[in-house]
Amino acid sequence: MQSIESEAHVDSESAPVDAAHRRPEGVTDADVKALGLLSEALETVEQARGNLYAFHQLSGRGDLQLQDAVKSLREAGHAALADRIETQLVGHNVIHGRWTFQIVEEYDDGYWSLFRELEREAREQIADGQRHLLEAEMKSDERTQGLPGHEASPAEDA
Repeated sequence: MQSIESEAHVDSESAPVDAAHRRPEGVTDADVKALGLLSEALETVEQARGNLYAFHQLSGRGDLQLQDAVKSLREAGHAALADRIETQLVGHNVIHGRWTFQIVEEYDDGYWSLFRELEREAREQIADGQRHLLEAEMKSDERTQGLPGHEASPAEDA
């Protein structure tokens, strides 16, 4: 999604959007823009969370590969080096007191959960809980009505 700041203005008089994304009565252009920015921020945090899980999995895989390397070093006659690596590095915390699963859990239980809760609360207070109003209105403004591939929703006949 491109940045909301660079998108065309929101026009409350635009062509109809699909019923699931119709702007509730009383919701202003400023409301739609603010909720769009909040949604965009949440999407960025969701990407960060995905990268955190990738970091978790890659770190774990690296540790398992390290254990294979230690075994191979030992088999190649480098027992002292293998012992040092195994003792000092295998199972070492990635951050003081934490393995990556603990980092993921703290992120999920703290920042990510609070972010999702507050974003949902904002949507409920301002727009009856509706998601992606800005994007739905952009779709209505930019699509060519009646042209195949430009349907408002999957159920619409072109």
